[in-house]
Order: sequence, then structure tokens, then C-alpha cells
Amino acid sequence: MRRATVTRKSRETTIAVSLSLDGKGRTRVKTGIAFLDHMLSLLGTHAVVDLSVNARGDLEVDLHHTNEDVGLAVGEALLKAVGNHRGIRRFGWAYVPMEEALARVVLDLSGRPKLVLRDQRTSRKRLKGSGTAYQWEDLEHWLESFVRAGRLTVHVDVFAGEDFHHTCEAVFKALARALNQAIQRDSRVTGVPSSKGHL
Repeated sequence: MRRATVTRKSRETTIAVSLSLDGKGRTRVKTGIAFLDHMLSLLGTHAVVDLSVNARGDLEVDLHHTNEDVGLAVGEALLKAVGNHRGIRRFGWAYVPMEEALARVVLDLSGRPKLVLRDQRTSRKRLKGSGTAYQWEDLEHWLESFVRAGRLTVHVDVFAGEDFHHTCEAVFKALARALNQAIQRDSRVTGVPSSKGHL
């Protein structure tokens, strides 16, 4: 039963996340940041995991605290759901196009948190939504928080994308597909997938 529930509460945010790695891609996401809701729904759908996120934060200040803490909570839920890492493939990678955008994500459920984000686009357009304006820096901050709490190594390369929305979709879908690959069970692996015997 590779499931986890995480609750995170501070003076700035209240967040509840539940995650099932052996799900069917069902998502229920409400963070108060409509664009982030969309990206997290893509993450659950394309990783084929069941993901529920409910967050309330100080959006009257800005989206920074909510964005960060949701990343931390989802990462913590992933770490708990993966558990002792026994019998999983551990590594995952994916290229995903979204119209003119193209992103690649390569990851390792290594226990060592590291994000490398390389953006080769010439422009970074800002998406404006209902009361919020998600920016490239917010995407990077979410990824950093997720990687830190989930204790995984993630390399993201953005090769193309003139539309900010399309570019973010390509990144999240590639992250999802890479995760889907890494969390799969491998019947040939009886222990932890490491020559050291632990991660």
C-alpha cells in the first residue's frame, strides 16, 4: 500500500496532501492558485497516481508561501509513499512536447535532493490569471521545494517554448512521466536498487 498523507500547518499556510502511487491518475486539487492547480492535476494524471491537495494560504500577501509549502508537502508525501525504495526502478526520464514547447526531465529517487534547471528559451513570458500571476521563478521555486522534501535528484531541460503556459505544461508532464517510470516495481529487483544496499 504505497500511500501517504501529509498535513502541514503554519501561520502562513494550511495544507493537506494525500498520494497513492498505485492509483489511476485521479486528482483533486485546490490551492487557491488556479495555475498551480492545473499543473498539479497534470502531474497526477500523467504520473498515473492519485493526488489530493487542499491548501489555504496568505494569498492576500502573494502566492510565494502557498506555492512553496505545497511543493514541500507533495514532495514529503512522495518520499513517504515510496518508503524504503525496495523493488522500484528508481530512475525515470521523459521528453514531452506541448505544441511549440519541449521539455525533458531525468530523475533519480536517490535520497539526495538536487534540482538542475536549464532553460534555453529566449523569452520567459508571464501568465496572468484570476488574481494571481504565476511566473518562471514560481515554477522553479515549486520544483526546488518538491525536490528538497522528496529527496530526489531532478534535471529539467527546456529546449523550446514561446508560450509560458505551454512550457510549464511540458515540464510538469515530463516530470510526471519520469516519476511514473521511476516508481514502477521491477520484479527483478528484490532489494534497494543500489550497489551500496541503501539510498
